[in-house]
Amino acid sequence: MQLKQKFHGIASKYTNNDQLIEGCWKALEECYTAKGRFYHNAHHLEEMILVLDPVKHEIQDRDSLLLSVFYHDIIYNPTAVDNEEKSADSAQKQLKRLCVPAEKIHLISEQIMATKTHEKSDDTDTNFLLDADLCVLGKSWRKYLIYSNQIRKEYAIYPDAVYKQGRKKVLTHLLHLKEIFKTDFFQDKYEHQARENIRKEIERL
Repeated sequence: MQLKQKFHGIASKYTNNDQLIEGCWKALEECYTAKGRFYHNAHHLEEMILVLDPVKHEIQDRDSLLLSVFYHDIIYNPTAVDNEEKSADSAQKQLKRLCVPAEKIHLISEQIMATKTHEKSDDTDTNFLLDADLCVLGKSWRKYLIYSNQIRKEYAIYPDAVYKQGRKKVLTHLLHLKEIFKTDFFQDKYEHQARENIRKEIERL
């Protein structure tokens, strides 16, 4: 998948300044290819866009949702607690430069912030974003294991005892959710496997 082409295609609907679009793309690319990004990188964006494709006919505002995908992890610091706020702020600044309408920027900002708590939204598109963000949880155990190892590398600053305690807390929270996935499509496809994978990882910690 050509992320660059997809981003340019969306951005060009709002501005014909190719130099500006390329500059915004470069800023995205620089963040998602930064050292230490073992999971929250360009591949994660590609996976999200791929899993959203089968439900594209159900998405109300596809351009806004895809822009939310592009910007939702633009700021990612494993030791910080305000990544979503900073990502939303970065998205607002970049999208304003690209002449994206204010109401769309507001929606994208809200969607990015929703990835902080992953609570079910009244907005269907937001729920699709949340589900795509977590779809790796419901992949095969082999793929899940690769993902969990990548997450561990991103948190390499923490010793095992600290990491395992924090990771277990996150995973236990997910298991206690009434539904990990908020939409019927993702629930049917990933919910059962996700719970199985999470339980297996907790046992290994």
